[in-house]
Amino acid sequence: MAFWKYFLIRVAVFVPLFIIFYIFGLGAIFSAIAGALIAFCVAYLFFRKQRDAAAASINYAFSADARKERALKRSKDGAAEDSLIAENPGLTIDADKKPAKNTDQTGRIPKDFLA
Repeated sequence: MAFWKYFLIRVAVFVPLFIIFYIFGLGAIFSAIAGALIAFCVAYLFFRKQRDAAAASINYAFSADARKERALKRSKDGAAEDSLIAENPGLTIDADKKPAKNTDQTGRIPKDFLA
């Protein structure tokens, strides 16, 4: 979440600068370069806390702890699926089968579907 917050802050700084430079006639490429440079400087100088939080979230996403957490979640999901199949022997899972339509002739969702 911190990464996206910092990303949106940088975009919010870049876009108005790009538009201003483009209106002043710098052209699209030079407006983008000037906007990016100034947005980088502004973000570097004034948004250190958000930048550090974004860097920490990216660092965690690629850390060994995050890998262990994802592996644990996958094993719990697999165990839940296995227990569901063990409890319901008649249940079959066919990933190639298309899901059934959940609408009636009128194109509306049946009332019992939502219950």
